[in-house]
Amino acid sequence: MSRRLMNCRILLALFVCASVALAPALADARAGGSSSGHSSSMGSRGSRTYENNSAQPLSRSMTTQSPAAAGQPGLAPSPAYGSGGSFFQRHPFMTGLAGGFIGSWLFGHMGYAADGTGGGSGLGMILQILIIGLLIYFAIRLFRGRGRALFGGGGGASFWPPRSAGAAAAPARRDRGRDINLGDADLNAFQQIHAAVQEAWSASDLGRLRRLMTPEMLSYFSEELTRSASQGTQNIVANVDLVKGDLSESWDEGDLQYATAYMRWRALDYVVRLGRSPGDPDYLVSGDPRTPVEAEEVWTFVRRRGGDWLLSAIQQV
Repeated sequence: MSRRLMNCRILLALFVCASVALAPALADARAGGSSSGHSSSMGSRGSRTYENNSAQPLSRSMTTQSPAAAGQPGLAPSPAYGSGGSFFQRHPFMTGLAGGFIGSWLFGHMGYAADGTGGGSGLGMILQILIIGLLIYFAIRLFRGRGRALFGGGGGASFWPPRSAGAAAAPARRDRGRDINLGDADLNAFQQIHAAVQEAWSASDLGRLRRLMTPEMLSYFSEELTRSASQGTQNIVANVDLVKGDLSESWDEGDLQYATAYMRWRALDYVVRLGRSPGDPDYLVSGDPRTPVEAEEVWTFVRRRGGDWLLSAIQQV
């Protein structure tokens, strides 16, 4: 086997292994799309969580999807929380382990093949690749077999509930609540919450955010703030101006009341580097601190009867 052909096969195998090993990381990198807390549709809208309300479906929600909604196109839960997907999506640790093992083996043999001393070892290398492939195959079969044994598999439907951001499966709702009317005081409260959330977000003030939103929404905002802090950045949203706000729907479910409002707003939205001053050349990471930008979103609020409204969901338009 010629040295050139050997090197080509090694590079091809390395490319395939790297693609498999990095696939989960690349998917995660695209998931958020931004370090901002408003980069995806998230939260809960009670029994109407998975209804089509002319906004992006909620991709992150602790509300269990009913079987009826699950059958509608475009409303399936995110694979990140479900039990579906390929073996490598459901077992990223095994993917990284296999990719690292194969990659280290290939790098160890690349120099061996390149220096001309391994010209007659082509058959041995092919046999080693086949052995590694068989080991990975049997590992996949082993994990699949354990999954069926533990979770009631074996040809029938799985009884393991879908993982919806850690929430346990609940009985499907049979109604979508009763429509109600709201007054101007409620609309003013929505506008005040919108401005207060932007201000608290810019200040990374979790204490204030806790008083403005549900625990589920707080967990999403906290996750994004933690990610920004770990990257040494901060998202500033200032001079918030609500251009238009329309109440889309409002309803009650038992002692809870929900309201969804369309909001088009304008603000300065930019990202800065922590520990830097406005005059430093590396202070601004992205955005423009002088030019406002517009955003269109659908916000849902919830309260107990007689209580204060809290932010329950945000959807992109």
